[in-house]
Amino acid sequence: MPPAGKRTDIGGIGVNIMRQGQGSPLLFLHGANGASVWLPVFEELSKSFDVIVPEHPGFGQSDDPEWITSIPDIAMFYLNFIEQLDLSDVALVGTSLGGWIAAEIAVRNATRLSSLTLVGPAGVRVKGIPMGDTFMWGPEEGVRNLFANQAIADRMLSMKPTDEQLAILLKNRFTATKLAWEPRGYNPHLEKWLHRIKVPTQIIWGSEDRLIPSQYVKRWKERIPHAAISLVENCGHLPHIERSDVVVETIKNLTGKSA
Repeated sequence: MPPAGKRTDIGGIGVNIMRQGQGSPLLFLHGANGASVWLPVFEELSKSFDVIVPEHPGFGQSDDPEWITSIPDIAMFYLNFIEQLDLSDVALVGTSLGGWIAAEIAVRNATRLSSLTLVGPAGVRVKGIPMGDTFMWGPEEGVRNLFANQAIADRMLSMKPTDEQLAILLKNRFTATKLAWEPRGYNPHLEKWLHRIKVPTQIIWGSEDRLIPSQYVKRWKERIPHAAISLVENCGHLPHIERSDVVVETIKNLTGKSA
């Protein structure tokens, strides 16, 4: 049964957290669309980890403090989050916007991390290889461009959101815009500090990513030379949804939890 979200106070900010499983902690940081449901990838990972899925400040049912105005602010918030929950040996996983946040955390303080998994991360810009612009895509185009398997897009587009779900989607979009509008989708200062990441690291990318092209993986590998690379064939921007089996197995291999 999917866990219900639990509201937890982190430094005066009310944060909605889904949590389930046993073992060492795995902190999953979601992308710009939020984390309002318990996904199959979380269920599978919870068989090997204590899976912790918070909604970032400003997203979903979490508070939206005025002082959080950038991705580095979110990263500092999560360092407080990890300390307040007294987490250690954390397998940190982030996808898209959440991958950007995870990288910002790891360059600042990785003493409580055991590993880092970045799934199609934002945060870095490569000149000459333009990224897709979710802020300019229409609603249907935005969904279709996230997946190589259009059957998944068809299924998502057939689901009509409730008024409450629509309000959360709009809140998530507003916060993502506030955090990543300018510069669009990256931090010009992050790349020069990626060499500070020393924990075991892997980068997972969909070969057919139309938001952040898979060519970007080369730049991340240059900046984090010890990182392992997993290119998921026939997959778009969201491997944790489109090919959750590959993502789960890759994380388990990195952390020594593979059978």
